[in-house]
Amino acid sequence: MKKPGIFTTSFASVYPLYIQKAEKKGRTKAEADAIICWLTGYNQRALQQQIDKGIDLETFFTQAPQINQNASKITGVICGYRVEEIEDQLMQKIRYLDKLIDELAKGKTLEKILRK
Repeated sequence: MKKPGIFTTSFASVYPLYIQKAEKKGRTKAEADAIICWLTGYNQRALQQQIDKGIDLETFFTQAPQINQNASKITGVICGYRVEEIEDQLMQKIRYLDKLIDELAKGKTLEKILRK
């Protein structure tokens, strides 16, 4: 079965879109980075290294130090799909990140977004 195209899309190409979405709604790059790091376990330096390497989304999530144990608490609809019902684990992780950035753009507090 052919992989969805999103898997081979470079993280460096979608990262600015996440930042742009957050900033357009008055949020900051630092907040978006905090969300990405919370979900994946990368620290700021490692996140920047992954961006600089130009790795694809599949590699980005495969090499992630540790997906946050509270990621399963992320629920809701993104791109017409309930994130908690997505069967492909990689696609689910990508959609988790999309959902978290959406929540940031919609004005939720970081504490709520990070499921604290």
